[in-house]
Amino acid sequence: MPETFFPPAAIRGFPHHSLVVYPPSRPRGMDLGRLRAVCAGVRQVTEELLMMYADRRLTRRDRRRTMCHVRQIAMYVCHVVLRFTQHDIGLAFGRDRSTVSHACHVVEDRRDDPAFDDFVSSLERIAAALFSPVGEAGDE
Repeated sequence: MPETFFPPAAIRGFPHHSLVVYPPSRPRGMDLGRLRAVCAGVRQVTEELLMMYADRRLTRRDRRRTMCHVRQIAMYVCHVVLRFTQHDIGLAFGRDRSTVSHACHVVEDRRDDPAFDDFVSSLERIAAALFSPVGEAGDE
């Protein structure tokens, strides 16, 4: 059954048809805990793959920047491959929907670099194989 949004008290005097019905945004049967676990898994895989390709030991400043890039790439993969809404991804990562939108744009812009595009493509295939429900991994 869809969730119903009741408008604030100031506009409750409008006719009954002014109620807005929003469909559930999470994939069917996935609670917030499971969503967070899947997003954390994507983030962990992203971090591990990125560290495999890292040439040098990271300084404190570089480590912080790298963790921001890891989070942005993981948000992008969760949105594009796993088809989670930006709102749900924001909840899972403890960020706002607009931050998720910005992360997706940043990653999309960086995909012009062939090496980065190969990295993200590999990560997309891994995430689809590991985290997609059975039968959906090849539905791209």
